[in-house]
Amino acid sequence: MKITDIKIRKTFDEGPMKAIVSVTFDGQLAVHDIKVIHAREKFFVVMPSRKNPDDTYRDIVHPINAPFRSMLEQAVIEAYEAELAAQEAELAVPEIEEQPV
Repeated sequence: MKITDIKIRKTFDEGPMKAIVSVTFDGQLAVHDIKVIHAREKFFVVMPSRKNPDDTYRDIVHPINAPFRSMLEQAVIEAYEAELAAQEAELAVPEIEEQPV
């Protein structure tokens, strides 16, 4: 299974949650609401989950093995870092005022 698209849906400046991401696999399956978290000086991903009646959470979808989890986490974090770089580059480019002709 290959990751064919990663979309950074929303980024956050404050708090440990840094982004909400959607990932498409093989161009056929999309997983939404993957969260990028920064805690204890590192980034990691949290899979979409739902709250149970006993106030615990259960993943709705998750990787089955460690190698796939690692590959998914690395790809999502790289996409998040690329998005941050693009946002910073966009802010660094001064707007050119149009001159009247």
